[in-house]
Amino acid sequence: MRKILGVISVGLLIPAAAIAQIANNTVRIGVLTDMSSSYAPWTGRGSVIATEMAVEDFKQGRSVPFKIEVRSADFQLKPDLAVSLSKKWLDDGVNAIVDVPQGSAALAVNSLLKGSNAAALLSGTAHDDLTTKECSPNTAQWTYDLTSLNRATIGQMVKTGSKTWFFITVDYTSGKKSEEVSRDIVSRSGGKTVGSVKEPIGTTDFSSFLLQAQSSGADAIAFITGGADIIAALKQAQEFGMASSKQKLVLTFPMLQDIKAIGLDIAQRLTFTEAFYWDADEGKRDFAKRFAARNGGNYPSSAQAGAYSTVLHYLKAVEATRSSDGKTVISKMKQLPVNDPLFGPGILREDGRMVHDMYFVEVKKPAESKSTWDLYKVISKIPGDIAFRPPSKECNLVK
Repeated sequence: MRKILGVISVGLLIPAAAIAQIANNTVRIGVLTDMSSSYAPWTGRGSVIATEMAVEDFKQGRSVPFKIEVRSADFQLKPDLAVSLSKKWLDDGVNAIVDVPQGSAALAVNSLLKGSNAAALLSGTAHDDLTTKECSPNTAQWTYDLTSLNRATIGQMVKTGSKTWFFITVDYTSGKKSEEVSRDIVSRSGGKTVGSVKEPIGTTDFSSFLLQAQSSGADAIAFITGGADIIAALKQAQEFGMASSKQKLVLTFPMLQDIKAIGLDIAQRLTFTEAFYWDADEGKRDFAKRFAARNGGNYPSSAQAGAYSTVLHYLKAVEATRSSDGKTVISKMKQLPVNDPLFGPGILREDGRMVHDMYFVEVKKPAESKSTWDLYKVISKIPGDIAFRPPSKECNLVK
C-alpha cells in the first residue's frame, strides 16, 4: 500500500550543524489519500502528482540542501486505517502528512500528530473543527472549510428567494458537521430548514431520499455529499424531473470531476462556491496543463491544487527554519506570506486556517463549453476575509 514515488537529492549549501535539525538530512512527505473509493477522482493519484510537482517546482533552478521523499497510501476513507498508516509513517520518520480527504480521518490524524514531531497539511478535508476546538500547532488546513464552501452559496440563494431548505446529508462526521454549519447559515441569512435525511456513504439508490426532499416542499434541496454519491444523486434527481422543477438543487461540496461525471446537460446552471478553478487566470491555466499532462489528461480539483500549494509553502518553511520539526515548520508557515499561482496571495492564520480568495461559479450550458474541462463560469471572486469565518476562541492558539 505504501509506495515511495519520488526522491530528490542534491548537494549541500549550508553547514552540517544547521542541517542536523533535519533528521537524516531528508524531508519525508506522505500523501494519505483515497485511491479506490468515492473521492479518488478528485484526490488520489492526482494529489500525489500535485505533491510531486510542488517538490519539483520548489527545487527548480537552485540546489536544495536536503533530500525530499514523497510516498503515498490509500486509507480507503476508513479513519482507523488512516491512523494505522500514519503511525507506521511516523515510525518511518515521515515529517508531514498531506491531503486526508475525509473529516473523521482528518480529525484522527490531526489528534495523532498533535503529540508528534510531524506536520499535518490537511488540504483535502473541510471539517471546521480542525481550526476551532481541535486546532493544533502541528496542523495547517489549506484549501477550504465548511463555512467557506457554504456561506456565499446559501446566502445568495436565500437572498434570491430560496427561503426553505431540505438537506440530503452523507452519514459521517464531516457530513453532519456540514449540515450543522449549513443550517446555521440558512438561519442567519433569514431562511428556515424544514427537514433532512442521512444517506450512507456509497449509496447508489437515492429514490427514497429524493422523494422525501421533493415532498417537503422546500424551496432548496441541498446535497451534502460528494464523489460517486453526488453523481448518482443528481442523475436520479434528473430522472425524477427535479432539475427542472421550482425546487432548486444545491451542491455544498462540489468538485470539478463530479461535475464532469454528472454532465453539463444535468448540471448546467448549478451555482456553488469553489476554492480553485483551473481557468480563473493564466497562472492556474499553466499549472492545470502541466498537471493534466501527467494525469491522463485530467485537470486538477481544488483539493489537488491545495496539495500542491500547501506542500510548496511547507518546503519553503523547512528551508527557512532548517528544521523538519512539525511545530517549528508550521509556525514559520504562519509567518511567511503565501504566494503561489494557485491560491496566493494568502495567509496562514494563528488557528491553522489558510485564508485566500474563493470563487462563486455557475456550471456552463453544453453550448457554452469549448472543451472537456471548460465547465464553469466564474461569477465573482469572494475575498478571503469574507469567505472564511474569523478565528474562534474555541481554538487555544487564538490569543
